[in-house]
Amino acid sequence: MRKNIPILIVLVVLSCFLSSCKKVIKLDLGTSSPQIVIQGDIYDHQGPYSVQISKSVNFYDSNTYPAVSGATVVISDNTGHSEQLKEGSPGLYSTLALQGVPGRTYNLLVKIDGQTYTASSTMPEPVEIASVYFQKSLFGNEIFPAISFQDPANISNYYRLMYFINNKQQNDINVTDDQLNAGKTINYVIRPLDTDNKLVVGDVVTVWLESVDKGVYEYFRTSGREGGQSASPANPTSNISNGALGYFNACSVRNLSAMVP
Repeated sequence: MRKNIPILIVLVVLSCFLSSCKKVIKLDLGTSSPQIVIQGDIYDHQGPYSVQISKSVNFYDSNTYPAVSGATVVISDNTGHSEQLKEGSPGLYSTLALQGVPGRTYNLLVKIDGQTYTASSTMPEPVEIASVYFQKSLFGNEIFPAISFQDPANISNYYRLMYFINNKQQNDINVTDDQLNAGKTINYVIRPLDTDNKLVVGDVVTVWLESVDKGVYEYFRTSGREGGQSASPANPTSNISNGALGYFNACSVRNLSAMVP
């Protein structure tokens, strides 16, 4: 028994030493060169429309995306209209006269430091919202906004839904298509990812129903909460050339509001 005492002492001391030497390990998620991020929208209502250009950041960096100034940004359509956008605030380029028209194809041309980025998006015809209503959760008393609309028949349709609570835009990404409901009434319930932002009686909810083309749909379908600005391997499917992140979206939009009863 006495022969085992020194061994026990060593084990106890070693155990105490190891438990006191805890080290915070920072995962090596890798770094990458900043990539250009382009985000632009054209609607079928009065402009101006904007294209925002920034650079991506690494995983451990802050979520402040550096603006890119001095770019040449041109939007044209398939009917011969073309406009070079003007930079207002850093990295934000806006139109002056361009008008979005359903059925037209819009082309984006961006030149930055000798690099050229292009994108194309065709604006679908608008789809009217029949109603905005509210649905209670099956578990608990949480209330979700929902919309109902009639999907046009004999054509593939893709939708992006945005919503506002008391005029404040929410960051959730909601997309759907008509693969299972072609030509039928579609009822879509928006289940917010931010569970702290719950609806209460008297809140006014406004829903935007964007009719988008397939390329834009794929971008938002594969996007995460970062909105496609990360430089991670899981970047969403961009419709912009030359390795840029982001999207270019020519869409028709209809909106409708309702108050939580």
